[in-house]
Amino acid sequence: MVGGEPDQKQHRRNGGQPGGRPPGFDTGIYRRRNTVQRCFNQLKGFRGIATRYEKTATSYEAAVTLASLLLWARSI
Repeated sequence: MVGGEPDQKQHRRNGGQPGGRPPGFDTGIYRRRNTVQRCFNQLKGFRGIATRYEKTATSYEAAVTLASLLLWARSI
């Protein structure tokens, strides 16, 4: 059956809101998580960071720091 079984639909209706399950997330936590995810997506734009081209953890950390600095400088 498309859209779920009838008992699942009934349970969703009993969830509180007519459109389905009520949202159960904290907006502050979601906002911070979204900021971190967007930062990682911008860092992935740097090819060496996305592919982990650096061999040692120290040089990879330096590359991430440099890329973060460049992203910060662009935003000013």
